Amino acid sequence: QVQLVESGGGLVQAGGSLKLSCAASGRAFSSYAMGWFRRAPGKQREFVAAINDGSTTYYADSVKGRVTISRDNAKHTMYLQMNSLKPADTAVYYCAAAPPFSGSYSYAQAPTYASWGPGTQVTVSS
Repeated sequence: QVQLVESGGGLVQAGGSLKLSCAASGRAFSSYAMGWFRRAPGKQREFVAAINDGSTTYYADSVKGRVTISRDNAKHTMYLQMNSLKPADTAVYYCAAAPPFSGSYSYAQAPTYASWGPGTQVTVSS
């Protein structure tokens, strides 16, 4: 399994931007599908975005058009560029890694992922 650490969270005004990073340990990073989830206060964890072991990306409807997920396998790092942020985006953001297997991933489902980072707080003020 890989170990994950998020960074880049902070306080930003509505309409602003943030870029989150997820640094991964382990030599097999390039073969993992990766995802971002978030948990807002008083709410359940929800899917934000995912990227497979290539460059295919998936987004939740709530962030589509405002968020871009990407990965740099050479740096063992995944990114989440967030633009046009809204107060509703306030949450703890978690990155997650899904090891390779022969079936089909359910990218939006948390049980798909075996490794999770501790999270980074994103606060959007109005």
